[in-house]
Amino acid sequence: MLTAKQHELIRFIQQRLEETGISPSFEEMKEALDLRSKSGVHRLISALEERGFLRRLPNRARALEVLKGPEDAVAGSRTARPANDSAPIGRAMPKVAPQPANDVIELPLHGRIAAGAPIEALEGQSTLPVPAALLGPGDHYALEVSGDSMVEAGIFDGDYALVRRTDSARDGEIVVALVDNEEATLKYLRRENGMIRLDPANGAYDPQIYAPNRVAVQGKLAGLLRRYH
Repeated sequence: MLTAKQHELIRFIQQRLEETGISPSFEEMKEALDLRSKSGVHRLISALEERGFLRRLPNRARALEVLKGPEDAVAGSRTARPANDSAPIGRAMPKVAPQPANDVIELPLHGRIAAGAPIEALEGQSTLPVPAALLGPGDHYALEVSGDSMVEAGIFDGDYALVRRTDSARDGEIVVALVDNEEATLKYLRRENGMIRLDPANGAYDPQIYAPNRVAVQGKLAGLLRRYH
């Protein structure tokens, strides 16, 4: 089976070929997968070449050919299409209905985070198994939610917040905000009159307002896991 990053990369290349007929650049692939350097893209492409999913076309810049889609990995196929039966240069393989994704990723579980008054977060680390299908591109971690200030957004005490690492966010996004470099909270981020406002999703709580230098974004909410007992 493909790793989550390999799956994301081949899907991105396939979609770009379908949309434009041109392979994405290494910079575009790096950005799409939220990788730190192009060397990570090179490693992923080399691994996909070795497994028969991709082929680099010689003497052409930005020329990649998809030999097998990620669905073939789920189905257990390990044989690449013969070279004389591959898709024409500059065109993607025909669309195939996606198969269920059963990959599980072990995310770092960094303690608890407040959905109420800020509490200390990121104080320990274990892991949480998460279906890869719940995650998009990028680096992720998990936090256990404590409190009820985000219940109107469907986030409850005891839920696990799946967070995509980033240090920036747009107004209205739910973020992990680190306050005074000590305490973290899960809130809607808004900017107002030169200040940072962290809004709850519960009428019983008031917004928290801070100077911008007191708040650092640690990530954006990407998904939730809930356990029923």
